[in-house]
Amino acid sequence: MEEIFRAYFQSPIGLLEILATKQAIISIGFCDSRDPERSCSVIRECITQLDEYFSGERRDFQLELAPKGTEFRQKVWGALRKISYGETRSYQQIAADIGNVKACRAVGDANRKNPIPIIIPCHRVVGKNGRLTGYNGGLWRKEWLLEHESKMVCKKISPVIK
Repeated sequence: MEEIFRAYFQSPIGLLEILATKQAIISIGFCDSRDPERSCSVIRECITQLDEYFSGERRDFQLELAPKGTEFRQKVWGALRKISYGETRSYQQIAADIGNVKACRAVGDANRKNPIPIIIPCHRVVGKNGRLTGYNGGLWRKEWLLEHESKMVCKKISPVIK
């Protein structure tokens, strides 16, 4: 069996538990307490990139991921990774993106079972009418993440005047 490493990251939206092999991140979960940590370079890089994301310095994650799921879920998670920072898509749009327009509910289920939230940005999926709908970490976290990205997209860099 492959060795699993664990570390924690205190984010603005709560404590995150990060699990990885030596090659890839396998899950990130919201948690209330810590178990003993066993870190590796993959986890250390993940923590660095999460810190950059939450501080507004990073929009795209460059990490090896290995989420476990069915072929359908893998397709959905791949489509989620194509949603640009600060943008949203509806469940219906994701279903169309994966070639199954009638799979809106199944897309919602795959979103709910996303083992690597934030990095696989399931928080960017909203209802057809633009309303916030379910998020495994709680709707308040989804709202926070979307507002965070929106602020960073709108943030303008002032030119240096000499």
